[in-house]
Amino acid sequence: MPSYLEKRSLRYPVLGLMGITVVLLGILAYYNWVMSTVGFLLIMIPFYHLIKTDYLRKMEAEKYISTLSYRVKKVGEEALMGMPIGIMLINDDYYIEWTNSFLASCFDEDTLVGRSLYDVGDTLIPLIKREVETETVTLHDRKFRVVIKHEERLLYFFDVTEQAEIEKMYEEERTVISIIYLDNYDELTQGMEDQTRSSLNNIVTSILNKWATDNGIFLKRVSSERFIAVFNEQILQQLEKGKFAILDEVREITAKRNVPLTLSVGVGTGLSSLPELGVLAQSSLDLALGRGGDQVAIKQTNGKVKFFGGKTNPVEKRTRVRARVIAHALKELISESDQVMIMGHKNPDMDAIGAAIGIRKIAQMNQREGYIIINPQEVDTGIQRLMHEIKKNEGLYSKFISPAQALEMATEDTLLVIVDTHKPSMVIDEKLMHKIDHVVVIDHHRRAEEFIYNPLLVYMEPYASSTAELVTELLEYQPKHGKIEMLEATALLAGIIVDTKSFSLRTGSRTFDAASYLRALGADTVLVQKFLKEDINTYMKRAKLIGNVYFYREGIAISKANPDDEYNQVLIAQTADTLLTMDGVIASFVISHRSEHLVGVSARSLGDVNVQVIMENLEGGGHLTNAATQLADVSLDEVEERLQMAIDEYMEGRIKE
Repeated sequence: MPSYLEKRSLRYPVLGLMGITVVLLGILAYYNWVMSTVGFLLIMIPFYHLIKTDYLRKMEAEKYISTLSYRVKKVGEEALMGMPIGIMLINDDYYIEWTNSFLASCFDEDTLVGRSLYDVGDTLIPLIKREVETETVTLHDRKFRVVIKHEERLLYFFDVTEQAEIEKMYEEERTVISIIYLDNYDELTQGMEDQTRSSLNNIVTSILNKWATDNGIFLKRVSSERFIAVFNEQILQQLEKGKFAILDEVREITAKRNVPLTLSVGVGTGLSSLPELGVLAQSSLDLALGRGGDQVAIKQTNGKVKFFGGKTNPVEKRTRVRARVIAHALKELISESDQVMIMGHKNPDMDAIGAAIGIRKIAQMNQREGYIIINPQEVDTGIQRLMHEIKKNEGLYSKFISPAQALEMATEDTLLVIVDTHKPSMVIDEKLMHKIDHVVVIDHHRRAEEFIYNPLLVYMEPYASSTAELVTELLEYQPKHGKIEMLEATALLAGIIVDTKSFSLRTGSRTFDAASYLRALGADTVLVQKFLKEDINTYMKRAKLIGNVYFYREGIAISKANPDDEYNQVLIAQTADTLLTMDGVIASFVISHRSEHLVGVSARSLGDVNVQVIMENLEGGGHLTNAATQLADVSLDEVEERLQMAIDEYMEGRIKE
């Protein structure tokens, strides 16, 4: 059916046709007025009908338009006042000029007009001042997504309370997979009678089952030393609040029975895929074991890792079988390469240089050239004395090269061995590490979050005293194509002596075995003492640092250098070692400028305080008894304040546990 507008468009041709007809009738009237009159009357009937119809349709259209405008206006008013979206108008002084009824009902008030935004919702003020366009805020125990129109001083409030609760419920109920590993089960049960072993199994299983039942965890033992636990994010948060007290419980109960068993726990969280969660849990467990065990590692989706526990010294549990396997694997990698380059950490100590010399010897035994990368400007007096002695041996001295030379010499088949560190940021030259694809890592530090990407071989033993000790064991399983020279053996022994503080810290039976092997090869202990001697100026600097010491907590000694003084890392570490020998000191921390924009902190303890955990809070790391960090572009006072906060956090957490 034609619309009103279509009918109006048809009216004009009809009127035109009628006009022509009237003209023709006028001409006809000249000849026959009777017929003309009859024709005129006949044409007036449809003309009248057309005019009337047009008028009626016009009135109908006006009525429809009037009704539609009213309805639209009414709907707009209803939507503005009654829709479930809050609307607020404010003035420049943050006073409310108008709100719709829905927003007032959310605040349980009749009206908000005239009230100050500081009283109604002060959290909105900073958003308006910062010109934030949208943000989720909590007002009167409800969550709103607020959209702010700054030019109009208009705020829209969308109630997202139920959505937030659903999101929270979803997050809390996400699946978490955990792998629980009994660290030293094989070592403890080896040689045990069946009855004793069965009793130990019953004790551990009983403890873990009670822990699982109390916390709503599904627990399944899958082997003699491994459990699988499945729970959710909410339970994980509760366990984190309790700092995984199950670690202490298992250790203390089993220690009373003279079988000190410890747990390592890897947790996979933050993913919806169960296979990926399992891989993440295993990766977390590997990280916990790499740091010495007796701790929980939780890998998060943002790449960060949370650690709990790790308060005890790692128990030595590496075997000569593993050393032999690693030695064989290293031999194969060296044989497949055209040359070997060895690199330690920045500002290398005696352990790093000694281990590098040992790896270079392993390369020589496998008939490959080995080169040690060193930056002469970044060595302390002890290394300088060692290098002075090495200069007398042209064959060895010629194998020390600079980072620039290493970059030029590196090929596709070059093998890079990194010793005494596993952090990319700590190596002498990161460019070389990125250029060479074949990388081996040998280190004795506890594994940190930062790790060298995709190495071919990793030999990390936090139970070892030093990297030099690990390299010495690897030397024993190499082909005897070349005799280990006295100076090489001495450098390795010096590395062990420095890191063990003359066999007083972190020393196991294997440490003495390695030292005995090196001594049999001709290592000169007198020459080692010559390397480790210090001059009067160094002694005076250390004494000056010690003079600034104060006790922050009982047994916790902190020494902060003067703002204008700069000390190298070795001197800072030596000062921390010296403080630890003082009566009443169980942990020592030394803070000093290392350069204009770099502050170093060295931490030492006797084992009662885990300085590694404290240093990790300051972006550092290390061992339970020996750790450090360095912070850029901060003042000594800022570092001191952060250190005190980290100590407080650690001590208060330990007391709660």
